Amino acid sequence: MKQINSISLERMSNGSHFLFITDTVGLATADTKVKTKVTAELTALQTALKAEDDALALSKANLLSGEIKTLDTERDKHYKALRKAITFFLNHPDAQLVKAAARLEQLLKDYNIDPKMQLDRETGLLLNLISDLETKSAADVTALALTPVVQAMKQANDKLREVTRARANDRAVQIVGQLKQAQHASDEAYRTLVQKVNALAVVEGEADYADFISKMNEQVKHYKQEVLPKAKKKDGGKQPGDGGKPGEGKKPGDGGKTPDGKKPGDGAAKPGDGGDGKDKPGGKGQGDATVTPKE
Repeated sequence: MKQINSISLERMSNGSHFLFITDTVGLATADTKVKTKVTAELTALQTALKAEDDALALSKANLLSGEIKTLDTERDKHYKALRKAITFFLNHPDAQLVKAAARLEQLLKDYNIDPKMQLDRETGLLLNLISDLETKSAADVTALALTPVVQAMKQANDKLREVTRARANDRAVQIVGQLKQAQHASDEAYRTLVQKVNALAVVEGEADYADFISKMNEQVKHYKQEVLPKAKKKDGGKQPGDGGKPGEGKKPGDGGKTPDGKKPGDGAAKPGDGGDGKDKPGGKGQGDATVTPKE
């Protein structure tokens, strides 16, 4: 009797899980007989798939909240004020102030910060720029009385870093929880549909369901072979002492040694014998042999 084989959906990656359920819905929808007989189960699976899709989309959503946008605008305002002030001092009658402004202008050019650039990139560049303004360029900043502007820009940038990090952490927890819940619902809906089809094949005969079952089993086989992580094999299922050549017929405790009373010429080691067995896999002094089976 043909039946849909089982598979561990919970072991799949997020993307593979979504694709597997999507393909299952596609196969069931395309099969007129199955679609008619498992209407409720198929609808439940489609609903679960939609929720899973929404949860996956949530992970790609823009992280910019109102607070982040406000802080971004504030730090940009201070950065622009700093830039304008430096430009003003480039035309100052005091030559020393002009030199200080020129050095600061070059520093800003080196960083080449654009307030329209990607949020995190701007945050990182401003972090380094502010560090330079507070250390190696501190004298020039003080000379132009720009310390309050630098401090205001620093506070806004630091606060933005803090809010962005907290927002990302909270969102990550939310996304993981919602996605796991959606995947669990998909798993349950999938198993219910499979159980219904398998039961119908038993009660009504497999003729009307054979094509769908075959296609599903091909899909299950593919995912088991190509998608699911493979369990590690332990010593290839070999027993202790199995490392020797087949047909040696060693008794337990032989260790591969030749019994006393051997005939002339028996002392010569045969190819693969390994002498007294001390160097032979499975022989005395070597422990259990490890055999790696071919894939």
